[in-house]
Amino acid sequence: MTQMTPANRNQPRRIITLMSLAAVLALNTIVEAQTDRVYPLTGSAISGTVAKTSAQGVQLKKGSGTQSFMAGEIKKILYDGDPAALTKGREFAIDGQYDQALENLAGMDLDSLPRAVIKADAVFYRAMCSGKLALAGKKDKKAAAVEMLSFASKYRDSWHFYDAAKILGDLALALGNTDDALKFYGSLRSAPSATAKIDSVYLTGMAQMRAGDIATAIAQFDKVIGLKVDSVSAARLQSLAKAGKATAFAIENKPDEGLELVSALIADMGPTDIEMAARTYNAQGANYEAKGDAEGALLAYLHTHLMFSSQSDSHAVALSKLVELWPKVGKPERGAEAKQELKQLYPGFGQ
Repeated sequence: MTQMTPANRNQPRRIITLMSLAAVLALNTIVEAQTDRVYPLTGSAISGTVAKTSAQGVQLKKGSGTQSFMAGEIKKILYDGDPAALTKGREFAIDGQYDQALENLAGMDLDSLPRAVIKADAVFYRAMCSGKLALAGKKDKKAAAVEMLSFASKYRDSWHFYDAAKILGDLALALGNTDDALKFYGSLRSAPSATAKIDSVYLTGMAQMRAGDIATAIAQFDKVIGLKVDSVSAARLQSLAKAGKATAFAIENKPDEGLELVSALIADMGPTDIEMAARTYNAQGANYEAKGDAEGALLAYLHTHLMFSSQSDSHAVALSKLVELWPKVGKPERGAEAKQELKQLYPGFGQ
């Protein structure tokens, strides 16, 4: 029989210790694998753990260091612990499929969500979808505004805060409350990204135009147009400002100037920017109307109706114009069809 020496007697203890250490290392590996993923607007996703959120952005812990992301630079965040309904709903919402998003988000039990950041995300995307559908005339605007205001009040440290402010401005404008719209749009000037600050000026111009202060609106659009920009998103806002200015020219009964702006926008238009295209062709329609050219206006609004109907707010405007224009070119039955489609797709439009 082999005699048990002190070294032999300690061997089982060493084995147990090594096994325990291996188990701890394996557990740490599993924990580290359960990470959050931040998706910037450009570039690849970055993995880590969201350590802090604020209206200005998020801090992502990576090992012993942290990386900061401004709110305006984030496309989405996937959190460890996200339920499947939120994962699906978030993707639908980002893709503009708000009805499908709400189908996934509406039935979620918010109290069962494992982390505060996940709950904030779920509440925001619910309110966002309600707001977008309300703006399209598919939900009650006042109720949507209350829902989004509740989110903004409760989750002031969410990186969605300024997105919420923008939607609140849009809803206030749709409800005819220009003062509130200007207040919400003005808050974007405190956002961390340069693009959001430019957006604040553009949206202020849109609100002033809705209020009938055309001179002030054009001055706001000109501020945006005159900027030296170094990003695609800022350059896009300049194009939207030009479309807004073209619409303002139509209101001022300066259709030739408006059509000149529109022609330049159409010549430079990208093939995938649906919002830009819809707003541009609606501006073209408004200027042809101001010029007394019913057929030209009809063709412009038909562009939006037939090719860019996924941009619901502009599509609703285009349909409402087609209701008026078809009878003017001798086709009242087409006007009736447009009216029926407007009522069916956007039952709350104009209310």
